[in-house]
Amino acid sequence: MWFSFWRSRDRFSLDELRHLTYQLMKIQIVNEVNKDFVVEALRSIAELITYGDQHDPAFFEFFMEKQVMGEFVRILKISRSVTVSLQLLQTMSIMIQNLKSEHAIYYMFSNEHINYLITYTFDFRNEELLSYYISFLRAISGKLNKNTISLLVKTQNDEVVSFPLYVEAIRYAFQEENMVRTAIRALTLNVYHVGDESVNRYVTTTPHAAYFSNLVTFFRKQCINLNGLVSDASKNPGPESTSSILVAVDEIEDNLYYFSDVISAGIPDIGRLITDNILQHLIFPLLLPSLRMEAVNETQISAVTSLYLLCCILRIVKIKDLANTVAASLFCPLEAFIKISETKLNGYISGHGFTHEREQSDSDNLDTKVESGSLRVTTSNLPGSSQSHQEDVAFQLSCSGSSLALREVLLSYVNNGDDMLVLGSLSVIATLLQTKELDESMLDALGILPQRKQHKKLLLQSLVGEGSDEEQLFSPESSLIRDGFNSELDSYLQKLKQEQYGVLCSCPEVAASPRVHRFQVLDALVNLFCRSNISAETLWDGGWALRQLFPYNETEFNSHHLELLKDSYRNCIGTLLREVKGFWLDLLITVLCDEWRKCKRAIEASSPRREPKYVLLPLQKSSFEEVIPVESSIVAGERMCELVKVFVLLHQLQIFSLGRALPDQPPILPPIDVPQSFRAKAAGLGVLGPKPGTELRLVDAVPCRISFERVDAVPCRISFERGKERHFRFLAVSMETSGWVLLAEELPLKQHYGVVRVTAPLAGSNPKIDDKHARWLHLRIRPSTLPFLDSDKRTTYAKVNKKALVDGRWTLAFSDEYSCKSALSMILEEINLQSNEVERRIRPLLDLEREVNFSSPSPCPLEASSSSTTPSNSL
Repeated sequence: MWFSFWRSRDRFSLDELRHLTYQLMKIQIVNEVNKDFVVEALRSIAELITYGDQHDPAFFEFFMEKQVMGEFVRILKISRSVTVSLQLLQTMSIMIQNLKSEHAIYYMFSNEHINYLITYTFDFRNEELLSYYISFLRAISGKLNKNTISLLVKTQNDEVVSFPLYVEAIRYAFQEENMVRTAIRALTLNVYHVGDESVNRYVTTTPHAAYFSNLVTFFRKQCINLNGLVSDASKNPGPESTSSILVAVDEIEDNLYYFSDVISAGIPDIGRLITDNILQHLIFPLLLPSLRMEAVNETQISAVTSLYLLCCILRIVKIKDLANTVAASLFCPLEAFIKISETKLNGYISGHGFTHEREQSDSDNLDTKVESGSLRVTTSNLPGSSQSHQEDVAFQLSCSGSSLALREVLLSYVNNGDDMLVLGSLSVIATLLQTKELDESMLDALGILPQRKQHKKLLLQSLVGEGSDEEQLFSPESSLIRDGFNSELDSYLQKLKQEQYGVLCSCPEVAASPRVHRFQVLDALVNLFCRSNISAETLWDGGWALRQLFPYNETEFNSHHLELLKDSYRNCIGTLLREVKGFWLDLLITVLCDEWRKCKRAIEASSPRREPKYVLLPLQKSSFEEVIPVESSIVAGERMCELVKVFVLLHQLQIFSLGRALPDQPPILPPIDVPQSFRAKAAGLGVLGPKPGTELRLVDAVPCRISFERVDAVPCRISFERGKERHFRFLAVSMETSGWVLLAEELPLKQHYGVVRVTAPLAGSNPKIDDKHARWLHLRIRPSTLPFLDSDKRTTYAKVNKKALVDGRWTLAFSDEYSCKSALSMILEEINLQSNEVERRIRPLLDLEREVNFSSPSPCPLEASSSSTTPSNSL
């Protein structure tokens, strides 16, 4: 009997739940004595209710019968312990998250206990308590649907007048703690996606609509912070600054994706609020005025940051009105954004000395250009992040005929900006091209409608009888915009004029033909390819844009364009020919084949190779520049690869301008029938070339002594003791485009034969007889390959000490002056043979007219792929 009385209860039993509940009911005040029991009881009740929901409905029936929810609220009221508050919130979160029964959820939400807990004044000075509270709110939002949400709101005349869950949650939407912000965003998305019309009206009316304005204000501050990081990185580039920028970029893009998720809920009023606030508080007062060449002050951001942000907003926040309004704003002059208060104070809108000839509507005048010398854009100071966006600040757009439109500013950056500005402008053009929300007629007005889309729409119009006759269908003069005006563009300009977005606009009509705008874009792109201070990577992005806009034949290019491209191409050929005799002539064909394939893929791809965020990253110097002298072969190799990228692009553009399809391989001749030079053949070298341990005939080999000198520590397969001379037979040989300097030891038992002990590349050896010792021959020994060409080894090379890649120095001591001069002439002769073979094989590539008749170029062998480098191009 006594054993039965003291028998322990099963932990997961209804008796245990009863016991815990009755014990809680007896507690009249929570103090240090019973605090631990209360915490444990709350934790155990959560476990039991969760268990009962899956195994025995009697558990939750008892929970309802004894109104345990009320007990929870009572315990909270009589407790001043943070520990109890923490456990209560955790208990509620666990129960709500794990209850599967709809009946149980309805009960939990059907009384005011949940709303009481939501609105209870917790002491959030304890950060852990705030975290538990936010988790509690998020758990509730996870159970929202059209039925349960009605249990958490108060209504009057079928309109929601109170929604504590949403109101309390958005109070913490801008906490410094990222996890809190993320949870609140998840909660709001759960609310928006329920689809309850009365709730939707509630969240989009005053004062709750201010949440969306605050979102944009918070986002604006992040944009200004990002600009600060970009500015610091430009002054002190390095891995740390780049990492900081990328972290800030991730946060900004996360915010924009949140905007996109909110819009996907399909609530029209929310889409309108987001559009209005982004335009009023971000794009009009900050981003568009920042598109200028001169330095900005502390309250504004740089043009590069502004270009990136415009790309991100258009790419991620997919709202038709937003995209088309931004596109229409590009026809407004940059000087137009002046605060009305400043305008009234001065009594007039000051001109800023703009000199620009407005485009004429004459469709025959197709050589209209943006002159670089005429661009100098200035705007007055705009409010910084410290000024609240709640203020009623309006901006006036004053457009005079002498002002540069924003679209012209973008083109001027392509013509005259540095590498980052060019990339940013090209990214904006690419983003506009890929923004599906933009009307095609808007793209045509900007001069960037891809011709294939233009022809497709005109063809459809012709088929249904809406277009002109067939002769005009594919004529160069055809356009979606006739009489120099676009109804779609007009409608959005009218919205700006009517203060639709808090902006007073007085913009001129777009009088120029879209064809003139189109040729302005073509002018800018062609001029870009003639610039020598832009990196190859950025020029490839320009090639992609050109291919997207003008994918047809030479009718798009006038004689001026063709001549500019040809001049740039000829200059590049001259520079490439110098590389035929340079440090890396043996790898030139390999790099040409590899970059040809990469460039073809890049300009024929559906999207640009690089994301807009790369415009923010400081231009990376040569990866070896800081530790390797400028005259190093590694630096020369990077310069050669950069040159090849530019040459390949210009060559493919030449083919493109002729209306021809790009071949998969460059037109490079196959090796000649005689696979090796006389010396290589006489030495008995095989097709694979010499390697250490290879046996060869020493017919023309010159005896020498060698002393190996190195700059710092150059790794070598054979270790030579300092001060100890080794006797070798010297030989220089070439085979096709490869060449080697060989040091061989004579075989004592086999006359005139030896074994190769050391090999080094022939190209770049730069032989020179010592000025004071006529029997000494100095050689430069470069690496056998460029470390950045092999993608598999690129990571390894990035970790290795860069000083290990410094060129080596050999000093060969010969028995007499004649032997030394013989060795020198042997090297020069073999380098000349090697260079001639390289030039012979690439000759069709350098002669475009010959290439037209070149029917079956030799496929390039599989070579190591070269990496992307971004040193400045010097043609």
